[in-house]
Amino acid sequence: MLKKISILFSALLFTATMMASCEPINNGETPEEPKDTIPAELQPLTQSVAVTNNWVFDSKPSITIHIENPNAIAQTAAIMVRISTDLKKAVTTIEQNEEIPANGSKDVVITTPEDLSPGFYRANCIVNNKGARNFVFGISPEKLVSEPDKQPDFDEYWAAAKEQLAAIDMNAQLTELEKKSTDKRKIYLVELQSVPDSPDGDPVVVRGYYAEPQDGQKHPVIMHFYGYDSQNATSWPPCPNGNDSEYAEFFFSIRGQMLNNRAAANRYPDGKEDFKNIYGDWFAYNFGVKDGYYYRGAFMDCVQAVRFMATRETSDMTQLFAEGSSQGGALSYAVAALSDYPFTAIAPCVAFLGDFPDYFNIVSWPAETAKANKGSMTNEEMYAFLSYFDTKNLATRISASVIACSGLQDVTCPPHTNIAPFNNLPTEDKVFYYYPEMGHEIPADWNKKIMAFFKERMK
Repeated sequence: MLKKISILFSALLFTATMMASCEPINNGETPEEPKDTIPAELQPLTQSVAVTNNWVFDSKPSITIHIENPNAIAQTAAIMVRISTDLKKAVTTIEQNEEIPANGSKDVVITTPEDLSPGFYRANCIVNNKGARNFVFGISPEKLVSEPDKQPDFDEYWAAAKEQLAAIDMNAQLTELEKKSTDKRKIYLVELQSVPDSPDGDPVVVRGYYAEPQDGQKHPVIMHFYGYDSQNATSWPPCPNGNDSEYAEFFFSIRGQMLNNRAAANRYPDGKEDFKNIYGDWFAYNFGVKDGYYYRGAFMDCVQAVRFMATRETSDMTQLFAEGSSQGGALSYAVAALSDYPFTAIAPCVAFLGDFPDYFNIVSWPAETAKANKGSMTNEEMYAFLSYFDTKNLATRISASVIACSGLQDVTCPPHTNIAPFNNLPTEDKVFYYYPEMGHEIPADWNKKIMAFFKERMK
């Protein structure tokens, strides 16, 4: 039996060997080609939008979308770019498909079919229903026109405010901050009286830090204005030191803010008295009351601060400069427009209080505050009231040289509200810097820029 099984196994092995060594039989049919290997699941495309031309263009934008394909086969990218004005009005939608090579990438340049009017726009870039970037860009911003809307009595209004201020004894009180002073410069806490909050009120005390050179010479004067304060203020307001003797400087706080809104432990000197904000939300204080509105008083505070500097023997008032960011930028415009002493140059950065009719249609604050406090005023009446404090109107009175800047992505003081006063300046000695990816912040290189600008214009 074993012999029969062995013989059968040998026969089967021989047959298998012969079949393996023979050519396959061709029945006239074409052999099936092997199928391509297709990934079970494709990886999504990745996309990004880099800054081009500082995101400021002459007539048409040039938006470069970088798309990467991590897959072993080519993929189609469905691209959509929606463009609207900064006032939220739709302009155009651009759609196109692009093939992205396997394991490769492609730069797709998008532009508009027609030229765009001067101004600021928002681009929403989408690839395969996924957002690539949403950003603001500019088209010839230097040509954007924000017509002044000054009321007929604009100049008379501010002349009357200054006349009221002139009748008030500033009663300057100086307290030396010995820990900050050196033999080069002494640092003082200065207290001044300014216009009251109402026609029949008492003068308001405002404060600042004053740095006075000690070499007996006259020095260029630099006014520094702070940004909008916090209601729950716990930080120390920036204070100068005595290490530099090149300038006479005043770091000034308007009513109810910064030094006028600090506990004793959060300011120099370490006194016992706490200074408190009595105004609540400053923008809302006495809203609609022309002779009692917060910024009427605040602007006069700044004028008084300049008048104080004029009383110091070390101040060269023929070389007068101002700088500030956000609210401080607006105060720089205001003081240069209203001061008794002409300014040489100012540097408003991401400035507040510009072009209210458009401002309120671009972002929600301070529009919501204004509308909540306008009472029975119509929108037209509200804007007429705000026009007295609008930097685009104040700018028409400024002869100083100006260096200014804005972040294109600023949603607090948008670029539109910054370029409005700048374009209304009568001076030709002006320069504007756009920071394409910056929001409401101070550029890291800003102080170097403005000081170089100031020094070039010093006598």
